[in-house]
This record gives sequence, structure tokens and C-alpha cells, in this order.
Amino acid sequence: MFKKLSTSAVSAAVLVATAAAVLTPAPASAVSAPLSSARIATHFDLAKGRTPENIALAPGGSAYVTFAAGRQIAEVSPKGTVRILATLPKPADGGVHTPVLGFPLTVGIVRAHDGTLYFLYATGTADLTGVWRLRPGGEPRRIAALPADGLPNGLALDSRTNTLYVTDSVRGAIWSVPTAGGTPTTWSSAPELAATGFLGANGLKIHNGAVWATNLDKGTVLRIPVRQDGRAGSVRTEATGLPGIDDFAFTGRGDQLLAALNGPGEVALVQPDGSHSTVLTSADGLQNPTSIALRGDTVYVLSAAYVTAEDPNLLLAHLND
Repeated sequence: MFKKLSTSAVSAAVLVATAAAVLTPAPASAVSAPLSSARIATHFDLAKGRTPENIALAPGGSAYVTFAAGRQIAEVSPKGTVRILATLPKPADGGVHTPVLGFPLTVGIVRAHDGTLYFLYATGTADLTGVWRLRPGGEPRRIAALPADGLPNGLALDSRTNTLYVTDSVRGAIWSVPTAGGTPTTWSSAPELAATGFLGANGLKIHNGAVWATNLDKGTVLRIPVRQDGRAGSVRTEATGLPGIDDFAFTGRGDQLLAALNGPGEVALVQPDGSHSTVLTSADGLQNPTSIALRGDTVYVLSAAYVTAEDPNLLLAHLND
């Protein structure tokens, strides 16, 4: 369990990576050929619940981060300075009824072109669980309620249609929600999204006319085309054998992507044919990585230290040509 936090909520967070399947030992070697110059850019305060879960990049070099255990949204400057933008209200029951985890947590986050942040909050209570919005200089506001018995996790924004997509790791589904807010729609509940014991659908991205998602329990990357009428097409499994896969990001080279493997403490480079190789390990500073983003050829990797309980951090690396 966490060694530096006393809240019972955080002890439940250990399950995130413990059940991330197959805690395989990380190779002792450091960065592989596709990445170089890995370094820890920012260390976060574990004692304050600053376990970084998801990331959204902004022009100018800043990054927006959700601190899961802290129930917070933060801005991290290019110099590594952390500024808390919002702390979400704690549920009346303390969040003990949050499915699977037993503690309230802020999860996926995206940034719109106008600077508006959309993010997810899971509490196990009907009054707080759902999609939230934070406009520049404003206060956080829930714009869409999601089922309290689910666990909203990954978030993606399709700016062309002003649609937010949300993975539900417990209910094995993807929701769609207008950016204006309102009633969510079950966009897909395909069996490939279902959990097999812990958490199913997890990371989420919009890419080349499709919604891409990971399944943590199954170690898979999934592609679901968006039909012309907006409905979900048939699911295709693009990659397998990725234990504990969490969030991911496309490299800008077709369907090639980088994936965070939470339990094993690795980052994998996944090729369009589904083959993959390890490109970052704990030797580079990873501590249960949760999320990845790219700005040009700079790779951002968040580590939440859910199991290691040692050094939640933001790692930067260079994506080689």
C-alpha cells in the first residue's frame, strides 16, 4: 500500500496497478532506440495525494494533469512548477462506494481550443460522478452525470462534432456526451470493452475517423470506426499482449502509438501491425505509468506510483526520427 499517505482511499489505489495484470519485472536496461534523453522533469508530492492520472497539453508548453487521489486539476509549467486549479468536492460518504477502488478520483482530462478543460470525476455517488468542465478563470462544474455504479476513466474530445467520449472501466462501455453537456448516450458496449475481473475499457483517443480504446484486463488496443451517422462501427482488435495497458498516445506516424503499461512499469511502442517493444522501463524513472502525450518529438509520461509508492513524476523523452 502507499507508504506516505494515511487515507484509506489511497490504499485502495494500489489495486489499480496490482490488478493491472502480470506484474512482470522491468528490464534493467534504459531507453531503447526509438526514444532517447529520458529524464524526470517534475516530481509530485505523494503525501498530498498528487498521483498523476491523465494529461492534456496546451500551447506554450504547459500541461494539465489530474491528481487522482488528490481530487485535483493542476497546471504544470514548462519549468515544472505545479499550480492547483481546482479541488473537487469530497463526496458525503468519503467515496467509499466508488466501484472497485473505494476512493473518489479525478481521471481523464482533455483541453479544447479555447482553453476549456473537460475532465472526469468518479465518486460512487450520483451527485458528483460524471463529466466536469473548467473554463479559464472559472470554477469546476459538472455538465453531465454518469452512473454512480460505473467508473468513468478515459476521455477524448472530437472537436469537429463537439463530442466527448468516455470509457467506463467497470460497465465496459464508451459513453458520448455533447461538450455543451446533457444526457450521456451509450456509444458502444461491445464485449471487447468488458472487464475480466478488475478494469476493462481504459485509455481513449480519437484518431483517423475512429475511437481507439485500451482494455486493461485484456491487454488490448481496440479500434472502433465512427460511422457517418455518428454511431459506433464494429470493433477491431489492433494489438494484444500488453498487460496492464492504461493510456496511450499516437506518435504522428500513422497508427503507431506509445502505451503506458501500469503494472509492469513500462512504456511500449506499438506498431500498426500490432507488434510492440519496450522503450521505457523503471530504469528510466517510471513508477506505474498512467498516461502519455506528445508535443512534437517530446514524449510526456506520467507515473502515479500506485504500487511503488515512491516517486510520482512527469518524465520527458525524445522521440527519435
